[in-house]
Amino acid sequence: METTPNLYNTLFQILGQHTHWLDIRHLHTLVWMVVGVIKSKTVSLPEWAPFVDSRARFLQSTVRRFSRWLNNERIETDALYEPIIRAVLSEWQTTTLFLALDSSMLWDEFCHIRLSVIYRGRAVPLAWKTIEHSSSTVAFDDYQDMLAQAARCLPPEATVVLLADRGFADTKLMDYLNKTLHWHWRIRVRSSFYVHRQRQRRVKLGHIRLKRGQARFWHNVYITGKRFPVHLALAKPFGTTENWFIASDQPTNRDTFDEYGLRFDIEENFLDDKSGGFQLETSLFRSTDVISRLVLVLAITTLFLVSQGTVVVENGKRRWVDAHWFRGNSYLKIGWKWVLRALIKGFELITAFRLFPAPDPEPAKSSKKRRQKPKLSVFTVVYSPYPT
Repeated sequence: METTPNLYNTLFQILGQHTHWLDIRHLHTLVWMVVGVIKSKTVSLPEWAPFVDSRARFLQSTVRRFSRWLNNERIETDALYEPIIRAVLSEWQTTTLFLALDSSMLWDEFCHIRLSVIYRGRAVPLAWKTIEHSSSTVAFDDYQDMLAQAARCLPPEATVVLLADRGFADTKLMDYLNKTLHWHWRIRVRSSFYVHRQRQRRVKLGHIRLKRGQARFWHNVYITGKRFPVHLALAKPFGTTENWFIASDQPTNRDTFDEYGLRFDIEENFLDDKSGGFQLETSLFRSTDVISRLVLVLAITTLFLVSQGTVVVENGKRRWVDAHWFRGNSYLKIGWKWVLRALIKGFELITAFRLFPAPDPEPAKSSKKRRQKPKLSVFTVVYSPYPT
């Protein structure tokens, strides 16, 4: 028997306890949109409408209801999402939080900038901003306010490490992280950057010759014409023709590459939003504010499904919905399968958002072929410190 109302009631109970709503009707509509995303696996408003239990006789009435919500200027995504994610992360006071900063293009017209919490092989949205921009490379001024917003959501005692790719290699960002937010960071810098070492000529990073599998670690050096102080990790990993140049505020070592590698989990988060899950690029909306509210719907959906998957794994019930002997699906996919099966089998749905700070009890295992690929071997370690 179909039990969609139970899903609605669960979501209404969870969202109703986290924030104060200007209009309770906004909450009701948001919950039905999340139900629609989960059931239809798309962001298409007409596809959501059949799953809504309302007095509306015509389908178009429900579609207009969703459209009015997404276009409502009174609905501020920051004000609604902040208390939710802050409560979820309140258990992470003594934990190191890895945050990934990245951008994604939509229709070659909008740049969606997102900061996400790395969580067990995936990333959960923390803060975001959409701007009209024809490139995925954005200036620091475009997202500084987003970082400040994210900082308000994090436990003050937590250690925070920000991870970012070359598009965010900006000394303004590094300085802001150091002096204002007091976050650590691992940022991949471009090969065109100059590096200054003690008693040596400055050199472009791209001119440094690295053997395949070789890594070097340079401490207390300076980059760019501003001579910004950093620590560097340089390597040419196996299986790629590209060199990695990772700048850090802390002394680098082999672990620096593993930490930076966590950044790739946000790309899976973008994939979940697009072709791998919610089909965001099929949306017909072309407004930064509307896209931001639509992403709010997807962020809450992601948080709900990952929370369900987290508790399912914690309770030893993963194999009820995951055919793999070892965990092969993401927590989002496990949670999604659990919810859909619960609507038929009557399984329990948790009535809270939960992200556990403890290590993953069932880390996902890659294929045997991937596990056999050679990893980075440190052939040489070179320290070139300036006197402090």
